[in-house]
Amino acid sequence: MTDVAILGGGAWGSALAVLAKRAGRTPVLWARDPARAKLTDPGILVTGDLAGVLAPVVLLAVPAAAVRAVAADWRRAGGRGIRVVCAKGFDPGTGRLLSDVLEADAPDDPVAVLSGPTFAAEAARGVPTAATVASADGQVAARVAAALGSPTFRLYTSADVVGVEAAGAFKNVLAIACGIADGMGTGDNARAALITRGLAELARLVAALGGRPETVMGLAGLGDVVLTCTSGQSRNYSFGRRLGEGASREAALAASPGVVEGAATAASLLARGRALGLDLPVTEAVDAVLNRGADLAATAAGLLARPTGVPETG
Repeated sequence: MTDVAILGGGAWGSALAVLAKRAGRTPVLWARDPARAKLTDPGILVTGDLAGVLAPVVLLAVPAAAVRAVAADWRRAGGRGIRVVCAKGFDPGTGRLLSDVLEADAPDDPVAVLSGPTFAAEAARGVPTAATVASADGQVAARVAAALGSPTFRLYTSADVVGVEAAGAFKNVLAIACGIADGMGTGDNARAALITRGLAELARLVAALGGRPETVMGLAGLGDVVLTCTSGQSRNYSFGRRLGEGASREAALAASPGVVEGAATAASLLARGRALGLDLPVTEAVDAVLNRGADLAATAAGLLARPTGVPETG
């Protein structure tokens, strides 16, 4: 009897299937093309039929842009249960958090969010990893944690769905900025300053959305920022680095082994921030480079030209 379904056959979806099996569950993985699923465990069932992945816990590990449609298709196939957002981004059609969209589409089924510093390959290998499961219902979060947790995959729970999900989306944009800076050769000092100011930007975003400040310093916030803003394993950081080294957006995306979520998130994040009256200079700079043809050197100079002597928490 399948008790955990994973929708998405990419690196993270495949890793989640391995983690569920390691936790003693019987997972089934859905992929649009089962033959291309990046699965390292031959004992896990892979299917292309959504009707074959009905389980009380479903992990939505497709790209953020596809979460809403795939969740709807799963429900039309008869799926009911806890829907866990495992992507990191905003719904492109509405600019809203993915959890908000899923709750509006099907309010009778609970929603949770899984986020944190988790490179798929390391988690699947059993490297010690920690992440956060957030849900408004503590029992739902605990149930998801039990479905995936193991001695090498430690899951903490949170009630701050908004903060956890916003942090997961923002850190990809910040990772692109850090990659650009490193690609331009600006140095370690500049990267440290960019990360720190990015965390301040994230704090403003989380507060405006109604999230909790402590989430910014947790696994979904600081933890994931440390991971993705400093490592070549991060698609977003590596994409940004290629841009900083002179590649075009198209060439940098083509060189990525998978979806670069931050490239699609920057515009949605900036629009949401402006609607909330927020100052998001790092997000605005990344959006300008990606979507408005801004010159890298001029954009970096613009960030450096911002007023000095302002409070560090501003």
